[in-house]
Amino acid sequence: MISIDDLYGVLCAVVPLYVTMFLAYASVKWWNIFTPEQCSGINRFVAYFAVPLLSMEFISRINPYKMDLLFMAADGVSKVLILVVLLCWANFSRRGSLEWAITLFSLSTLPNTLVMGIPLLKSMYGDDKEGLMIQVVVLQCIIWYTLLLFLFEYREARLKILKSFKGSSSSSSFSNSERSKGSFKGAGEALGSCGGNADEVVNVIVSTPTSQEITENVNTKVAPDPQQFRSMVAAAVDGDDKEVHLFIWRCVCCTSQGFCEQSVQVLRKEESIKRGLESEKTEGVEKNTAAVSSLSSAMLLRILKTVWLKLVRNPNSYASLIGLSWALVSCRYGIMKPQIVDNSVTILSKAGLGMAMFSLGLFMALQPRIIACGNRMAVYGMLARFLAGPAVMAVASIGVGLRGTMLKLSIVQAALPQGIVPFVFAREYGLHPDVLSTAVIFGMIVSLPITILYYIFLGL
Repeated sequence: MISIDDLYGVLCAVVPLYVTMFLAYASVKWWNIFTPEQCSGINRFVAYFAVPLLSMEFISRINPYKMDLLFMAADGVSKVLILVVLLCWANFSRRGSLEWAITLFSLSTLPNTLVMGIPLLKSMYGDDKEGLMIQVVVLQCIIWYTLLLFLFEYREARLKILKSFKGSSSSSSFSNSERSKGSFKGAGEALGSCGGNADEVVNVIVSTPTSQEITENVNTKVAPDPQQFRSMVAAAVDGDDKEVHLFIWRCVCCTSQGFCEQSVQVLRKEESIKRGLESEKTEGVEKNTAAVSSLSSAMLLRILKTVWLKLVRNPNSYASLIGLSWALVSCRYGIMKPQIVDNSVTILSKAGLGMAMFSLGLFMALQPRIIACGNRMAVYGMLARFLAGPAVMAVASIGVGLRGTMLKLSIVQAALPQGIVPFVFAREYGLHPDVLSTAVIFGMIVSLPITILYYIFLGL
């Protein structure tokens, strides 16, 4: 049972974070202390110094040789399960899309564990649970943010390839159409040169080259002079109709029913033209298939290269790797950090948590609306963040064998506010940034009562 003292301890750890965020919001929105340019400078300081050093300082304190494998497995299984379901929905459902699969994956699986999770869950479940949250942070930085970046780059490459193939398909269709018109015109010219010697002219409607049907019009016309005949053919071929009108004559010498041999030869010529066009289309499909297979490997290499370059430029990547490397060496050989190095890191890392919340408040104040994506999408985002994510985490945790306090910790951790890094990616790639912005801002406002409700409910 949760006591009043336990609840007060949680509020003592969390309320100062919201006070810092509120001060930053008010300093821009109401007091006009900071301009947007100054806010940008503060945010860059937080992104390049305060948060990376905070992350490195936390990670360097864990013991990588004593990681809770069950807890890590539950976290990993829940994320993989959600990703697989979303990708199946995107590929096999009519209403599915890769874009929304990426956004929903960000909303339901990537909380703000570093800034909000560590102080909140320490106050709820004890100081010894800090190491578990740091382990989650390490996996987020090294595995899940990298995977998210890969998905964004895959979508970009896929859109470019589809765009290029659409352009080439349109140009090919236009070329085939012009060639078919020219072929029918040539046949019409050949017939027109003999039109004056014909006994009668039959209007034959020849469908476009992709069709196999040739139907004879029952209306028979008296043969015109050659010049008029050519005009009739040109008008029919150049018209906007989807059918091509071909005028065939019956010669005076013909005594049998049907067309004369010369007319049949012309029809055969048109059939050979159609078969040639269909053969070219088949070859084009085969060439496109080969091009797709050759492009797939090149696309994968390009995506991996882009992801690598972005990770290299990200200071959080260096912070995670340096902190984890030092933790491995320190725990293996019992080496302590020199005091001068430790003080140089902690002088900024101690300000990292407060500066991160201050930066979040500045971000909220610079947005035109707290709910930028509309009420309906905001509700969907909150359901994904605070209901779907914790529900899947509960199933995964029970599935791998977590029980008791560890099970409660895993569920509450999944109900933390939305992480900021997915929003940064969404804004960079132009993929539903309004939805992620609302999840970050509105999520911070509603997360405290929701998280406390989870804490009380699971403690009953």
